[in-house]
Amino acid sequence: MGRSIVRYSEVFKRQVVSELERGKFSSIRQASRAYGINGGNTIGKWIRKYSSQDLLPKQVRIQTLKERDELKEARNRIRQLEAALADAHIDHDLESSYLKIACERMGVDLGEFKKKNDMTLSDIRKRKMGIK
Repeated sequence: MGRSIVRYSEVFKRQVVSELERGKFSSIRQASRAYGINGGNTIGKWIRKYSSQDLLPKQVRIQTLKERDELKEARNRIRQLEAALADAHIDHDLESSYLKIACERMGVDLGEFKKKNDMTLSDIRKRKMGIK
């Protein structure tokens, strides 16, 4: 059996928001219990739509300048690493494609070539860079 959908009228929604603004209820949860409104975000959505936003909980973050700068640097570093990872994926795909094309032109099965030479693309990359 499916869940039933309850639709509330605009007048009712405004009434609940108004009562919260006037202080009839001390919290959104109390208002939802009083009217039997299910759904944790239902009244919050009404407040965003019909109120001046004063009733919504606010989050205040206090940071030192050093913390703010560190966060900014970390975000920049994440962007750089994401870009580097994307480049590495592209490089890997290109190298895989080149190897596949080379094997096709030589008439060699790629799987057999890898087994016979017992190397992976990362091994090839390491050899290019002079890493053992």
